[in-house]
Amino acid sequence: MNILLLGSGGREHALAWKLAQSKQCDQLFIAPGNAGTLQYGTNVNLSITDFEAIKKFVLEKGISLLVVGPEEPLVKGVTDFFRQDEQLKQVAVIGPSQYGAQLEGSKAFAKKFMIRHGIPTAAYREFDESNYEEGIPYLQQHALPIVLKADGLAAGKGVLICQSHVEAIAEYELMLHHSKFGDASKKVVVEAFLDGIELSVFALTDGKDYVLLPEAKDYKRIGMGDTGLNTGGMGAVSPVPFADAAFMKKVVEKVVEPTIRGLEKEAIDYKGFVFFGLIKVGDEPFVIEYNCRMGDPETEVVMPRLKTDLVELFVATDKGQLNTIKIEQDARYACTVMAVSGGYPGSYEKGFVIDGLNNPLPADSLVFHAGTTQKNGDVVTSGGRVLTVTSYGNTVSSAVVKSREVLQHISFEGMYYRQDIGFEFE
Repeated sequence: MNILLLGSGGREHALAWKLAQSKQCDQLFIAPGNAGTLQYGTNVNLSITDFEAIKKFVLEKGISLLVVGPEEPLVKGVTDFFRQDEQLKQVAVIGPSQYGAQLEGSKAFAKKFMIRHGIPTAAYREFDESNYEEGIPYLQQHALPIVLKADGLAAGKGVLICQSHVEAIAEYELMLHHSKFGDASKKVVVEAFLDGIELSVFALTDGKDYVLLPEAKDYKRIGMGDTGLNTGGMGAVSPVPFADAAFMKKVVEKVVEPTIRGLEKEAIDYKGFVFFGLIKVGDEPFVIEYNCRMGDPETEVVMPRLKTDLVELFVATDKGQLNTIKIEQDARYACTVMAVSGGYPGSYEKGFVIDGLNNPLPADSLVFHAGTTQKNGDVVTSGGRVLTVTSYGNTVSSAVVKSREVLQHISFEGMYYRQDIGFEFE
């Protein structure tokens, strides 16, 4: 079958790598893709939110499977666009409806869903202009630290952890009265702070049944020892050493199954990934957030550990037959280390030539491109997170060491990567 994958990051490179391995994949197109995805298919210069242009391309190329990488097209309704179009409705789409995508697109929607279905999450209240004044005394008496979340999509930057009441009230005012995160902060969710260790769990669902993919832990902070500013992710490890069988049993029983049952009970059109952003508090899992797609850089360790044919999984998802599939996982650790542009996550320059990409790789290492493009025959930087190296190992530390060794032979001006991914497990 001919497949179209939307997106251009490391997640999409990892998905392209995995899709291209399937015997069912005839032609793979990636829109817009990056310099790395060219190894596995054809890049197409399409905007991921220009649905009419996507329709034209899908019809021209006989696409029968659309895989949506990022959240934006889903939140803007790409699945509904396909479902409601006579010419497109036979195309299998991996991604929820616009309504289902609110699990990521609206923090308030997600919280209400969790409460309705008894899914453990932090206590919260939501505020907007209509009840702004009530929020001031609420924040003044709230236990510290206080978590403020912009309700809508804010490119991963809409969550603030405030260490004082003065800071919380100031940020609350900036979000609601001064549009700190644009339209995303027209509504603000105030949450109790949960103290624990985070991990990501991924399910693929057809709206009734589901399969669990390998879990992962990513590292958001720019600096060693999880210090400094938040980023889109500086690395990831899978499996997660502290997520033992007893804990994962609780995750399935208290989080995953109630979520999938909730989708079915509410008749939400949801055929795609559910990303559970979890925190382990003591021995109990709590949901911090849902995403309606795979994570990045977690995909870069999840896909290498997934032994099952991904196209087969997607076809079963479309047909409502996931109950017939058994997931196979590589028992080894997979660890990825992200190389970023100098200055990231602040301002940074683009267009630097990347050297060393043609070096032969060890058999158990992979390079996934994130922010790269081709220019005059060279691969150059085009984003903050540029590329990531994933390696297999029998321990976290052995896998991370291999990834760092590969990165020592790749270079571009201003390149930086964390030396300590997986540090707490070594």
